[in-house]
Amino acid sequence: MEAERLVALGRHALAESGSAQDIVAEAWQAQALAQAIGNRLALCGPQELRGEARGLSEIGEYPAWGAGGPRAAQLSEVVDPRGALTALGELLGEVGIALVGVACATDDEGLYWQCIEAIDAADESSDRVRGMLRRLAVRDGERARPPDAARGRAGPGRGR
Repeated sequence: MEAERLVALGRHALAESGSAQDIVAEAWQAQALAQAIGNRLALCGPQELRGEARGLSEIGEYPAWGAGGPRAAQLSEVVDPRGALTALGELLGEVGIALVGVACATDDEGLYWQCIEAIDAADESSDRVRGMLRRLAVRDGERARPPDAARGRAGPGRGR
């Protein structure tokens, strides 16, 4: 399944989560999906994203699942890296907010620390996603500039 569709499914599942445990489980699903998208982009994404994508693929995972989660296992392609990363960043932000709510509302110390661990993973993944989006913006900005402007010289007819 395509990355943006999986992210949309994750956002919907998070919104429908009825319990603290469901929210934590969806947070780890989102993290596993972030890893899977990172892995896919590290292997066959734009060259300027591969290092950062490799880092995203290595961020914490839910111990019971080993490598990947049930939703992440369905990832087949990343058609639009910018769109997928933008959607993933939004999902990770929503995950962080939901986890903070659970952590603040619980009296269960074990659940609290699960939330803190998941918040850290979501935050680190968000940082990687923002870094990749910045790299894409720089790449696209360089392509959009005329060659002479990119070198700081005025081209023909631009005067100087």
